Amino acid sequence: MKNPLIVNCPNCAEPVQWIEENSYRPFCGERCKQIDLGAWASEEYAIPSEKQDEWELSDAVSEAASSKLQ
Repeated sequence: MKNPLIVNCPNCAEPVQWIEENSYRPFCGERCKQIDLGAWASEEYAIPSEKQDEWELSDAVSEAASSKLQ
């Protein structure tokens, strides 16, 4: 059998086996999983995107809606 992939826990950097039995992967355990979830919930992490002007976004939605009605 092949050796399992070893990854570092994104929170504490402990080595973790990437195996099906590890329900917390890629985290080392429940604690690190919850810490990461809390960071997302408190908006410490964010997916980068281009900031759009509110009016541009509104115009784009209006145009998309009107084209579907035609």
